[in-house]
Amino acid sequence: MSGIGALRRRVALERPDDAPDGAGGRVLGFAAMGAAWAEIAPARAVEAVVAGRFDGIVTHRVTIRFRADVAGGWRVVLGGRTLRVLAAFDPDERRRRLVLLCEEAGR
Repeated sequence: MSGIGALRRRVALERPDDAPDGAGGRVLGFAAMGAAWAEIAPARAVEAVVAGRFDGIVTHRVTIRFRADVAGGWRVVLGGRTLRVLAAFDPDERRRRLVLLCEEAGR
């Protein structure tokens, strides 16, 4: 992370929140958990075969101020884009920053 002012993109954080579907199953949804200022940097881009066709998968590193509740499976929403959090870690274990490794698929 670069210095002061690096966290300049406003993003929304969402956690998985499944609910009963009324027929004995569950429907996966997401609950809003607030907003955060973030630094977003592309990490790599690849193509993969998904359902018999090529699909682009872009991986990002999203850095936010430390939060103990964010984990894999959460989502980061910025504008009309949604990034799925694959992993979250404290890079220097000082509880100042949280790095989220994210994936955006099917743009």
